[in-house]
Amino acid sequence: MSGTLSSPGNVIAVYGRMIKFSHSIFAMPFALASAVLASRVVPVTWTTIALIVVCMVLARSFAMGVNRIVDRRFDAMNPRTAIREIPSGQMSVGAATAITAAAAVLFVLATIALNPVCAMLSPVALLVVGGYSYAKRFTAFVHIWLGVALGIAPVAAWIAVTGTVSAAAWVLAAAVMTWVAGFDILYSLQDEDFDRGQGLRSIPVALGQVGALWVSGGLHVATVALLASLPFLVPLGIAYWVGWALITGVLVYEHALVKPGDLSRIDKAFFDLNGYVSLVFFAAVLLA
Repeated sequence: MSGTLSSPGNVIAVYGRMIKFSHSIFAMPFALASAVLASRVVPVTWTTIALIVVCMVLARSFAMGVNRIVDRRFDAMNPRTAIREIPSGQMSVGAATAITAAAAVLFVLATIALNPVCAMLSPVALLVVGGYSYAKRFTAFVHIWLGVALGIAPVAAWIAVTGTVSAAAWVLAAAVMTWVAGFDILYSLQDEDFDRGQGLRSIPVALGQVGALWVSGGLHVATVALLASLPFLVPLGIAYWVGWALITGVLVYEHALVKPGDLSRIDKAFFDLNGYVSLVFFAAVLLA
């Protein structure tokens, strides 16, 4: 093992890089926005907010840990992913498995601290987010699976606050699902040739670049429509519509960056712009 793993602190640091901890920004603001809206039904406490954040981080850590462990053989063969922590030897499979398992256990304990409904549903959540890593082995709708895995965040947050669920939470879940699936299709364009050669499935493999871009665009049109329907379910003011307009503009720009035969700006479209979408949405809901 490399000397970088000489202490528990270094192991955790490498694990954090492996699971791209910073990408928690994608779904977290939607979960927190859902908690804000749910607080109109049941007053929310700072303890509940803290537990929601903890659950989000742990669930995502578990999901990404599973992904890196089960995909390590493919990651090692793909030039784009060969530098990841497990194939490059920075993190052992044993260490990754131990931390991933610990994340699952701590997640369940955190849901118990929230309420009985969250605790009862915690194994289902782990099954959904963990199962995503196997989906590309048998279905081209792997992107939808990922969308569902992140889309349960606002529903889970609503349940955490109220113990129940509402139509607004389901609309948020559908918006997150279509948004995530749409940008994941864009990101997976980079691996179209590799995935096809390895017998892995995706929308780009099934439809090619042009078809995948159309599907991605259609999903993001659905995202915009779903977010536009939210104020008809819960009262939201002009600040929300300003945020909605900004999100629409960002998604349009995202698709302008990625063209058939030119994937050079995928990283900007995936990382920067989608981070803006989630942050703008949270700010719009909070202000509204």
